[in-house]
Formats: sequence, C-alpha cells, structure tokens
Amino acid sequence: MAKVKVDGTEIEVRDDMTILQACEEAGKEIPRFCYHDRLSIAGNCRMCLVDVEGSPKPVASCAMPVNEGMSIHTNTQKVKKAREGVMEFLLINHPLDCPVCDQGGECDLQDQTVAYGSGKSRFDLNKRSVEEKYMGPLIKTYMTRCIHCTRCIRFSEEVAGVEEIGAVNRGENMEITTYLEKSIDSEMSANVIDLCPVGALTSKPYQFEARPWELKKTETIDVMDAVGSNIRVDTYGWKVKRILPRLNEDINEEWISDKSRYACDGLLNQRLDTPYVRHDGNLNATDWNDALNECLSSMKNHKPDEIAFLVGDFIDLETSYLIKQLSESLNIKKIECRQEGVRLPYSDRSQYLFNSTINGIEESDCILIIGSNVREEAPIINTRIRKHLLNKNIPIGLIGEKFDLTFDYEHLGNDLNILKSISDGENNFCKILGKAKKPMIIIGQSVLNRDDSLNAYSLIEDIVHQYSFLDSSWNGVNTLQLSASRIGALDMGCYQSSRSLKDIYADAESGSLKLLFSFGADEIDYSKFQNTKIIYMGSHGDRGASNADLILPSAAYTEKDAIYINTEGRLQYAYQASFPPSEAKTDWKIINQISEMLNLNWGFVTLDDVREKIKNQYPDLFNQVSADRPYKRLLANKASKISFDNKEIESMIKDFYLTDSISRLSKTMAECSQIRKELRNGKAI
Repeated sequence: MAKVKVDGTEIEVRDDMTILQACEEAGKEIPRFCYHDRLSIAGNCRMCLVDVEGSPKPVASCAMPVNEGMSIHTNTQKVKKAREGVMEFLLINHPLDCPVCDQGGECDLQDQTVAYGSGKSRFDLNKRSVEEKYMGPLIKTYMTRCIHCTRCIRFSEEVAGVEEIGAVNRGENMEITTYLEKSIDSEMSANVIDLCPVGALTSKPYQFEARPWELKKTETIDVMDAVGSNIRVDTYGWKVKRILPRLNEDINEEWISDKSRYACDGLLNQRLDTPYVRHDGNLNATDWNDALNECLSSMKNHKPDEIAFLVGDFIDLETSYLIKQLSESLNIKKIECRQEGVRLPYSDRSQYLFNSTINGIEESDCILIIGSNVREEAPIINTRIRKHLLNKNIPIGLIGEKFDLTFDYEHLGNDLNILKSISDGENNFCKILGKAKKPMIIIGQSVLNRDDSLNAYSLIEDIVHQYSFLDSSWNGVNTLQLSASRIGALDMGCYQSSRSLKDIYADAESGSLKLLFSFGADEIDYSKFQNTKIIYMGSHGDRGASNADLILPSAAYTEKDAIYINTEGRLQYAYQASFPPSEAKTDWKIINQISEMLNLNWGFVTLDDVREKIKNQYPDLFNQVSADRPYKRLLANKASKISFDNKEIESMIKDFYLTDSISRLSKTMAECSQIRKELRNGKAI
C-alpha cells in the first residue's frame, strides 16, 4: 500500500494503482477519453492531465503509477489550462454536427467540452475530412469525428479477440479502419459503439430513430441465451428502439452480444396479436372466449396420455410453474422443456447448472470443454474465458468440433472415445488435469442430446471424481444451457426423467399422441406432428404458429414482468418495458385463465401470488449463487461397458444470428447472418 495526497487529502491506495485510479478513490473526477477500466492503457488523449508536485509539467494520470508520498493536484490553474489546451486540440478537426449526431445527449466529448473546455478555438483553417469506413451492418462510421482514442482497437484485440480493427497512417492523418473494409466477424462487435466517446462509431440500425431524452428506459434481463446479461431496454411508446448493456460484474461486466443488442427489431415483426383457430386448412381470427373454449374442448376430448406439453425457450419461471401445475392437475405425464433432445435423468440441480459460476471462471487453472461452441452458444462466457486466459495463460482443452473460440486451446479431437482415454489416464491432457487445483469442465448440449449421452456422462463423472474438479470450496462441473427458460423449467420439473423429446416424436408418429400444447416451443421438428392437433401459445408467427390449429397470443420478454434463472442458477427479475400488441396477454394469465375454466381453484389473482407460491415451494431458488454448491452424482457408477455411436459431435448452433423465433424475424439478424456466410466463404465485403 502507498500513502498519497490528492488535493491535500491523504489516502492509502494499492501500489499497482495509477494516479487516475487513486484520484477516483479520493472521490475526484478525472476527465478521460482513451482510458477505460477494462482495456489496456494507451495514454494518447492526454485529457486526464494532473499536477504532481516535483514534476515540471502535468502528467497523464492514466499511465503514471502512484508512488509513496506523492502529492497530486487535480484542480490547479496549471491543470485547468492544460486540459483546455488538450480539448482545443481535440476539437480542431471535430465537426460541429451535434444536432444530427446520434451520440448527442450521451456524448463524452460534449460533456467534457462544457466542463473542461475553454469555449473557443484559435484554429481557423479547413477541418480535416475522413471518408466513412465500412464495418458491417451494425456499426455506422463518421470517422471525421474520431479523436484517435483507440478504444475500439483495443476492445477488438483484447476483449472480442478478433484483430480486425486497426489504424493506418500517423499523426493527424491517422485513420481507424478494418484494413480491408469488411464486416467485423465478431459476436461482440457492437460494444465498440458504447465505447466510442465521440460519435465516430454509432448504431446503424438505430440511426436517426430517437433522441435519448425521448426514450423510456427500463432495466431488465436479456433472454437471447442462458447467460442472463443485464440490459437496458429503451422504448418510444410501445416500440423497443434499442437495447444497451448494464453493468454487472458477476455476469456480463458491461458487454452484451450483438444478438442481445439488435434482435429487438424482431419484436415488431409477425406478432401474434389476436387468437386464431384453423378451419378448412386456414387460420382465422377469433376472440379469446372462443379460443379458450376450443382449447378446453380439445383437452377434455383427449385422455391425459394422449396429450403432451412442450415448454419453449422464452418461457419465464412463473409460467413454467403454472404449466407444471396444469400438467399435474390433469395427470398429463408427457411434458418436456429440453428442445435439444437431452436424455439425462436429472435428479439434482447441480447436474444441469454452470456450477463454477461465470465469475468463477477467473478462479480456474484449467478448462476442459466438451461438445460446446462457447463463442456462439454463450459469447459472454467465451469473452470471460478469453479474459482469464490473457491474464493467467491457463491450459484449455476442447473435445468436439474445432472452432475459432478467440482464444488458444488444445484440440483433443472430435471423438467421445477421448473421454475414455482421459478416464483411463492414457491421454496427454491427463497430466495437465493432474496438476490443476481448480479445473473446470464445460459440458455442451451437443453431447447430452446424443443417444449415447448416458455413456458419455458416465465417463465425464468418472473424470470429475478422478481429478480435482470437486472439493469443499470448488465445483468445477458445468453444464452450459442454451436458452433462458431452461433452468427455470428444469427446476419446476417440466420434464420426464425416463423420456426425452425423441420419445414424444415417437408417440406422435405412432398415433398415440393426439394433442400437443406448445408453449412457445419453436425449435422442434413440427413435421413429426402431422397427425396431431397443435395448440400454440407464443408471441411470434414462427414455426409453432404456422403449424398450429389454435393460437393463443402471448407477450414477448420485453412486455412483461417475469423471473428467469440463468445458466449458473442465478434468479433474475425482468421488468416490463412495453406492452403486448392488441389482444395478446402475458403467459401466466393465459394459463391461469385456463385453470379457472377447468375449476382447478389455484387462487392466483396477481403475479405476486404465483411468486409467493414458488418461493414457499422452492425456497432454495432464491439463495445466493456461489461456486461452493455441492455436486451430486447423476449416475451411481461408471458403466461397465462403454461404447459410442460412430459419429462426430455436431454443434447445436448452425447460425448464431438465427437461433430463435425473435432473431429469425429480425431484419438486422438476417443481414448479419448473410454477411457472415459470405465472409466465411471467402468473400470480403
């Protein structure tokens, strides 16, 4: 620790801190453009100048470490004059286009010009003009505004892990570009928009849509994957105009994926806003009374073993609970939430959670990934792994398809027999696992949905118990889920231990399944249900609605208060940002209304009633997330004879941008998908 004085006040700070960090510890605001807490130090804007006693001139506080006894002044006349000079210099070429800039009202340059600028310029020559650069369908460039802070370059290299943004030329002629002027091939690319302090990089889909002060801002949770990134939804009227990240150190830090940010335009397309019933092959609009009566008639006309419930990817915890209650009340046994076709007979929550926690990744000293393309299945987790690798240089092994995960790893092969070689101690990676104190294993759904998944999991558990994946303070066994609803639905028991989705398919094809109630399940193969009546409850006219005989329109995730549980078991509250269109209702109200018409007498009047019941019945769900939760073995013993299907592990995600009903109806995501295909086919655009 070092003792320093900041504006006459003595404080004690860590030896590895910079002057800027020490000043912030003392409660002093230091202006900056190039400095960012999560990026390397560049020290090129010079806006953070302070006066240090003994120094002949002001120093860049972001790049200067503290020393014992240092005396720092942040508000002297020398500092004021230096900052005014820097600001004047930065504004030499910056255009006076604030009225038409999308950054207006949220611009660091505006704020700091008012706070620290001199209010005048001595530069009377022509301003420099820079051509726009192409960075893809998400990022709009106005490079004349650029002040060369290089935040975008450092983010691309250090966080996103794609070295596609850089600088050419020097001095005043320096330009930020993608070199070949092609789209940035990254799932995290649009975070550079948030990082840009001057409006040089703005949101292309959001261009000229609204001003910040016109928008209603709602803090909520993202549901585009199972990570549960903290987001802010900005709405104008009932329309979602943009989605931005919120700070959460335990989950997404301050980043979100491009799909989380831009799939929101799909919320406006092909919405189900009124009930529909199919007559003579055509879907016709109807009212809620007729639709619910048709629903009840269908359910009463079939035996319980002729009915199946399927729970989709966006279903919240409260709705999952009511679906389970409905199935039990009607004695419907066929219920499934695992659209990937997972077959494991879960008996404890630790068997399907990301037990180490997302933040716990940075504690691990070795990672073994099995059957998961982490980059596309959970970009935030991929980013966290890369961050940890850059800091600690830990060994990482991958079993499965060979992917570009933006970090270095050892590809062990795409054959589940490798698990057997590790279990038997015959693989070279065993030496690495043997030395590790806190190893992690990440199990992807690509392994768990196979017919031989029980054999694979048996070996995984054997490996886990051979090495140091488990102890009193560490659980390194992690299952990576793909959808926001999965953990909550599994917690509520919306599955059969002895059956899977494939068994429901078999029932439909044999004719024993007469009625399918699909709760937003759009990722299943509806061709299997050609002879089955389908009731669909959901928000969008996607696969489920197009095959349904009866449609009950529900709210999207931005249009309701709800609880979601992320892949690490963290309970999160989502809040309503807009309203469902026309006659659409929130999911839980639809199911509750069905229960009332069936005289089930649940007694739920408000959403709080449902939540209180869940809390009483499942109190552990509301406990604090930690990495010391015990892991209970799924399979009693290692299988006596292990064999695998003669096929490679195939990734569950074929197109990152088109994985669900909302993103498939997003024009922005469709454009991103097309451009990525062209990029990876060798066409630079």
